[in-house]
Order: sequence, then structure tokens, then C-alpha cells
Amino acid sequence: MFEDHNSSIYNAISASNLLSAEKLVAWDGQSRHSGQSLADIILQSGEMSRPRLLEIIARYLQCDYLDEPPAVPPESVCRLLKPEIARKYAVVPLRVEGSSIHLAARDPFNSQIVEDLTFSLNKDIYIVVCDPDRVNQWLSQVYGEEKANSIDEILTQLELEPATSDLDSINGEGGGIGVNSGDSTVIQFVEFILTQAVEEHASDIHFEPYEDRFRIRYRVDGALREMHPPPRHLVQPITARLKVMANLNLAEKRVPQDGRIRITVAGRPVDLRVSTLPTSFGESVVLRILDKSNIDLDLDRLNLPPGLVRQLRRIARLPHGLFIVTGPTGCGKTTTLYSILREINRPDNKILTIEDPVEYEIDGIMQIAVNPQINLTFSRALRSFLRHDPDKILVGEIRDLETARIAVQASLTGHLVLTTLHTNNAPGAITRLIDMGLEPYLLAATLDSVLAQRLLRRICAACRQPLQPPCGLIDQLGADLSSGENGQYFSGTGCHSCRDEGFLGRIGLYEMLVLSDSLREMIVQKASVHALAGIARKEGMRTLREDGLRAIDEGLTTIDEVLKYT
Repeated sequence: MFEDHNSSIYNAISASNLLSAEKLVAWDGQSRHSGQSLADIILQSGEMSRPRLLEIIARYLQCDYLDEPPAVPPESVCRLLKPEIARKYAVVPLRVEGSSIHLAARDPFNSQIVEDLTFSLNKDIYIVVCDPDRVNQWLSQVYGEEKANSIDEILTQLELEPATSDLDSINGEGGGIGVNSGDSTVIQFVEFILTQAVEEHASDIHFEPYEDRFRIRYRVDGALREMHPPPRHLVQPITARLKVMANLNLAEKRVPQDGRIRITVAGRPVDLRVSTLPTSFGESVVLRILDKSNIDLDLDRLNLPPGLVRQLRRIARLPHGLFIVTGPTGCGKTTTLYSILREINRPDNKILTIEDPVEYEIDGIMQIAVNPQINLTFSRALRSFLRHDPDKILVGEIRDLETARIAVQASLTGHLVLTTLHTNNAPGAITRLIDMGLEPYLLAATLDSVLAQRLLRRICAACRQPLQPPCGLIDQLGADLSSGENGQYFSGTGCHSCRDEGFLGRIGLYEMLVLSDSLREMIVQKASVHALAGIARKEGMRTLREDGLRAIDEGLTTIDEVLKYT
């Protein structure tokens, strides 16, 4: 129940003071390890009944709670909602009072329901918390089962559609494409792809045209998976459909374009960041999936090592200074920084961010997206920030010397500056900034710490089995490895839970470099990255590879994964 809202469930129960903090933390950890929802674990414990839990959720959301639901809602009220809308948002109308309508929602945490349906129904929307199973029952009883085609049926229809190059008729009215008989099938296919990607917790979708085929791939847990390809002649219609949804220029195919799509999947809102790229055989399109329900920005529930959590909380309390998170794209840098901002997002702090783009909107924080077309760059925005009296500043990325210098000046003048940089390890961030042209004495005076991180695939708990890896593989680690958990190493054999991948979810590896007086002296002397790393390790820094060895010993990941990412 409410699988994607563990953070909200945790906060709701914590605010009720009905369960001890120790039990709640333990159950939350169990939820993260097993993949089971926190709500289900609490109900299975017997500590709280289902109606009581739903009542707590309703109070937390400031909604009504329907403790005695009717067998079937009134037919006259249900007719106010079209079946496709009811299924899309997973809601059932209960009653109408004047200009307002009360809806029972399978996912009452989804604020997009109120935003979208208020406009489309032209009524004030009030969410009613009810048993999700009862809402599913009503949806089936009132609106019937949805007759969705399988992917094989859709692809068969697409194979039968004639190739067409008549894209001049494409329009965005009602989200449709053209007037040809095959258009509805293309729309259905795109919707299926997006829905499946969200349900499989993919982070990206790749639409890649080649000379003789059209490849579609999902990135799940950092690895790409290919799905059954559609016919090659549908490159243009499918690309056009995506561009219509993202409000991009359909006629422009010569230059890259960026846009955004907002959809609702199974009653929850999802943002898609769209990027097109002209290639030899058509436009390649990549969608970055930003599913807010899967993002937990609480430091206590990010599965970070306890020592690192303490360090990040110390950084959050700093009155001024510079903190850098480094690593490749997709390693969780933004999530780490957002979690720090959440710690300090209070009325007594003015927080400004400049990002490319703004990935997740956080209430109480002023967030700005860079826009090169109007010369709104990181450096220009950062310079303006200093005139808006901020306490904390987030700079999405330091890309040039000008941005680096302004960030350092901001930290010198009493601001905490959080930012990211692309380097292979934590000491490398120091030498990268110096190589850019930043004065070493300024960096030594302002930099507090650097965090390097990676995300590795976690072995699936359902099919985890002991495995003895080849000796040569262990030797490649270049370090002594203990005998693993209980004297064994582990690997996933593949099962239904992980779709035969052997991995489910991801874990983080971290390398935290906290500057000491000796390191600051070495920065001023422009010491090499190897010299800095040597001193940092003597002072207690654990490298990414060493953190990877810990994850192997604990049976969380495989030697292959550690070798791949460190």
C-alpha cells in the first residue's frame, strides 16, 4: 500500500506520535532492504490497523477520511468523470457539493490530481482518503476494466500501418498527431513506452534511429535494457509525437532542442526532461524521467553511511564555505545536494539555486534555470544572487573560471555555497579548479570538503546466491579483500522480482575529503592530485575503491560492479 510514498508515510506516523521512533526507523530500514512498502510492514507488525493508518494519513494530508465507504458510489456522480480520466488519475467521485466535487483517490499523496482536474472539470477538487483496494474495486465496478492492448498487439498494428512522410498535418490539439488512421496507434505506443518505463523505475528512455532499425532502450539501475523495436518507418511519427508533447518545434530538425513533458502514470505525476539530437538517420530523443514519488530527500533515509550523514549535517550548519560533490552524470550528486538543502530549508534561511535545468521543485527555495539564449548563465545568475541577500547558494555545476571565482567570493563573504564538478575522485576536484585558473590561496581559504560518489547496482535480495569469483577477478581490485559476508561472495541469479537481471536497486559508494590544515598548505603549494590523495588517506579518507570493498564484503554488490565504477 502506497509503495512509492515511504517518506510521506514515515512523516505522517512520526507526527502522530503513536509509534516509537526506534520502531519506525527499524521498519523504514527493513522497507528499504526488502523493497516492501513501509505501510505494509507496519500493518504486518500488528502495531496499527489499516483504518487507523489511513486515518493518520488523512490527518497528515488535511483531507477527509472515509471510514465507512458505500458499496458503490452514486451513478449520477460517477458520470461526471470520463472512464479514461478516472483510470488515469485512479479516482472515483463520491459526492458533489455546489461547485466542489469530492474524489476518493487510490494515491491521495498525488497533488497533480487537484491541479489537473480543477482545470478540466472546472470545479473545486477535494481528495478523500479511502482504502486503496476499495478504490480499485470501484474503478472496476463503475468504469469497467481497461482494455489495453499488449505491446505485441500494438506492434502488430504498427507493422500493418503504411509508411508515411506526411508530417505537415501533425498538430498538438488534444495531444494528437495528424488525421491518419495510424495516428491513434502511435499515440498508444508512445503512452505504453512511457508508462512501462515509469513502472520499471527507469531513469532514462532512449529513442535511437539507425539506417535499418529503430532502437528503444530504458536505463534501469544504471544499465541499459533494449525493448522490442518498432518498425523503422515510424521514426518520424514517434519522434513527432514526443516533440508535440514537449512543445518543441516540429519543423526544426537541424539543431538540438530541449523541452519538458508532464504526464500522470497510475495516478501519480511524472516529469520527463526531453532532449533531441539530429543524427544521420533522424532525430535521436532521450527522456530523463523525474519521478518525484521515487525521490526521498531525507538524509536519514538515503542509505548513507552514518559517518557521512554526520558530515553532511555539519556542512549544512556551516555559516559560510564551499562544498563540492563530484562524479559522473547520474551518480546522485543532485539528490545529495537537495538533501542538504532540505535540512536547512527553514524560514530563517534564504536559499537560492541556479541549475541546468531545475530537476525537482522544492517549496521554500528560490530556484532558477540557466537559459543560454538570453545569456542567463551560471556566472551571471550567481553574480546577481549576491544582491538578493541569500544565506545558502546552490550552483548546479562549476563549468568555467568565472563561475568558480564568483562562487569562491560568495563563500568568502559569508555564504555557504554548494556545487558540483565532474572529476574522477575527491582530490581531483581541487586540482581541476586550480587548472581552471582559480588562485590556490583562495581555494584553500574557502573549500571545506569534497564528496566523490558513484551508484552501483545492488544484488537482488530475492535471488542472491553464494558465488566464488575467479581469482583473477579478485586480483584486479588491487587490494586485499576479506572473505566476504560469512566467508562468501554473492551474486544474483535472476528472478521475477529483478526481471532476470540479478540486480534490483542501487547503492552508493562515497569518498569524503575534509580539508585539514596540512591539506590547505599543500593546495597553496599546488601539490599534485596523488600527493593530496596520499595525505587525505593518512588522515582517514576512504577511497571509492575501498568503499566498494566494504560493499562487496557486506554482500551488497559484486566485484564486477566495483571494478566497473571505481
